[in-house]
Parts: sequence; C-alpha cells; structure tokens
Amino acid sequence: MSTIAGGRAARRQTMRRIRPRRSPAIPLLIAVWAGAAGVIWLWWSNTPSIADDKGRILNAGRITGLLAGYLMALVVLQMARVPALERRVGSDRVARWHAMSGRYTLCLTLAHILLTMYGYALQSGTGIVEQTVDSVTTLPDMGKAAIGASLLLFIGLISVGALRRRIPYDTWYHIHLLTYAAVYLSFWHQLSTGNDFAVEPTATTAWYVLYGTVTALALWYRVLVPIRLNMRHRMRVEEVVEEAPGIVSVLISGKRLHRIGAEPGQFFRWRFLAPGLRLSSHPYSLSAAPRPGLLRITVKALGDHSTALRSLKPGTKVWAEGPYGALTASRRSRGKVLLMAGGVGITPMRALFETLPAERGDLTLLYRANTTQDLALWDELSAIADERGARLMYAVNSPDGERPDINPETLRLKLPDIDTHDVFLCGPPGFAESAYTALRGAGVPARRIHHESFEL
Repeated sequence: MSTIAGGRAARRQTMRRIRPRRSPAIPLLIAVWAGAAGVIWLWWSNTPSIADDKGRILNAGRITGLLAGYLMALVVLQMARVPALERRVGSDRVARWHAMSGRYTLCLTLAHILLTMYGYALQSGTGIVEQTVDSVTTLPDMGKAAIGASLLLFIGLISVGALRRRIPYDTWYHIHLLTYAAVYLSFWHQLSTGNDFAVEPTATTAWYVLYGTVTALALWYRVLVPIRLNMRHRMRVEEVVEEAPGIVSVLISGKRLHRIGAEPGQFFRWRFLAPGLRLSSHPYSLSAAPRPGLLRITVKALGDHSTALRSLKPGTKVWAEGPYGALTASRRSRGKVLLMAGGVGITPMRALFETLPAERGDLTLLYRANTTQDLALWDELSAIADERGARLMYAVNSPDGERPDINPETLRLKLPDIDTHDVFLCGPPGFAESAYTALRGAGVPARRIHHESFEL
C-alpha cells in the first residue's frame, strides 16, 4: 500500500455531535412478525377440532394460503421503493428481504395448492388432477388465481441463481415486474373462497386495508413520484468525460438539482432516452455532491448498458428514479472514519470523502484498484485530501500482477486506532467480503462497518 499525504492546510470544520442510531430494521421486523402472528390467530380462532387426516390436510392448506397471501403483500411493499425503507434500511437489504420473501411466498403457495387440492380430492374421492381442474373451472376467481400462481412459479424459476445469471438484466427486470400481475390475480380468490374471511368481516376489512395500502405505496413511489421528479428537474446529458480506461463520468444538467433530495453516497436508477437505452434502467451512484444545475455519475464499462454510456450525446434526455440507498453520513457513529473503495466503488466514496464533516486527520480513504492507471478520479481525490487534511491511500497489484494483501495486520499498521473508526465500504462482492473479514479481524465491530451493494 502506498500513501499520498496532504500538503495543504485543511479547512477547519465544525464537528457536529454524533450519536449512534438504533437499527431501523428492528421495529420493522417486529411489525412483520406481529402481522404474521395476527394471521395465525385468525386461522386458529376459526379452526374447529380436527378428527381425521382430511381435516388436518385442509387446515394445513388454509394456514399456508393465509401466510402466502400475507407475504404477497410484503413482497409488493418491498418492491415499492418506499423512502423509509430504501434510505434508512438500505436498498440492498430491502432487496435481500424481497428475495427471501419471494422464496417463502412461492413455497407457501405451492404447499397451499397441493394440500388444498389433495384434501378436496380425499373428500370427493377423485384424483388430485381431476379435483384441481374442477376447482379452477367452477370455483369463483380460481381461474385468475391459477394464472397468478403460474406467473409466480415462472418468476421464481428465472430468479434461481444459475438461471438468473444467464438472463440479461433488462429481460429479467421486466419479467420480474409481472409479480404485480401475479399478486393482483391471486388476491380475489382469497376473499371469495377463503372460509376465514367469510366468517370474519373484520379480517376482510383488514385484508383490503393491507393490500390497498401497499398498492397505493407502489403507485405513489414507483409511478407518481418519479413523474413529478422528472417533470420538475428536466434532466439532460451535459457531457461525457473519460476518467480512466473503461471508466467515464456522465455530467447531467437540470433545474434546481441541489433540491433533488440526494445525499452523498446515494444512487439513482438512470434511464437515458437514447436509441438502445430507452428500455433500460440501471443503478449508478453519484460521484459528487449535487450542485444547483449539475449531477455526476461515474461508471465502469461492465456490460452492454454501462459500455454504451460513453457514446451518449449532449442533450440526451434523462429519466431518473431516486434517490435511494443508506450509505450516507447519517450511518456514522464515531468521529474517525475510514472509507474503503474497490474499483468503481470509488464513486459514492468520492462524494463522501468530499462532504463528510471531519476534523483534520480523522478522515481516511483507502482505494483498491488493479493498476495506478485504474485509479479513477485520483486528481480530484488528491485535491480533496490536500484541502481537508485527510489521508489518501491506494493499494494496487504489483508489476507481476500479484494482488496486495489487505489483512488485519496491514490495516492496523496504517491505522493503529482502526478499531475506533466507522468504516464505509463499497466495491465488488469479492473485495467487499475480504475487506469485511479484514476489518473484523482488526477489531472493528460489525455495527460500525457500513456496506451497501448496488447489484439490485
């Protein structure tokens, strides 16, 4: 690791008092489990004593169906991009919750279908296939439910890791939006054929409120808020600048962009209205603090979309959604801060490096790249370090290609008091995992390592 020291006196900044925040995920998880407990209570209070296997199977089908219906509402909520979740919990964490909820929903839905159809088949003395066909064709709203379940199964299959990696991101993303249709089609049979709702009007009202609320949130934050944002700020491409081999910055102009509500460390989902890019929406972080008429993103060419950005023409219209992400100064709980960036993960770190309130010597940036030529934005980072009296370090491969070993010992050597730091971490999954392990080995508590992945 090499170090570049700041040579110019830092501007003195007033340090605000920092208080550690309790994780916002805890009350959210409590609310989710309370809702699940309410669903189980509804089922239990309407379940009579069961004397035979047929009754047990059918009642197992009831509870799996109720829980699947509850989780479907949560799946939509997690797709709604509600600021309270995206900015406080973190977009990557919400995405993981969404994936987990989707898996549970699919498993419960399949269990509900198999248990219910098998129980009915035992009661009627017919085969399970015949019983399923009869139920779908005769019971109210069951045809729509069958289509919804088929869509859920299809979405679940293409989201399996090995298959997901074979499908282009844009194709997977647009297919994934069919989740909304699947939930809508599956909703109605819950009320028209569900015994629990037939005997409990209060439960029916609660179900309408639950689904109505998440639908309203999805429409507001996925449709209306982006329309308002883009009508208000009217963004266009101002310039495209090459920063390093395969890395470009896109400067975006617009009206009153300093009022867009973004913080350093956050990202937007960007859609550039140019040929071949109109249908693609990708997340890219701001690489500088918002200015009155200018935003900037810095992107590495890793796929078709990011590679095409170098060909954008000035004046190209831009559609943005956001801001999203919780990798902001509000996560901080200590005076001293270490920023660790790997590759293009430097983009949110550069914005934080410029703006995080810090006393002289309390802010350090460690930048990992393959070669010195790959150190994008290095001149800017050096100037910021000089101005603020911050420490700027880099770690690159040796001339023979050997990777530097960022381990607990090297971290403690460069920062002997590293266990007193908050750490902000951004980079490719391999870098983030190894850096996290090294930080934990160096004595940094997990609660003070702040990381957010933008592979959503």
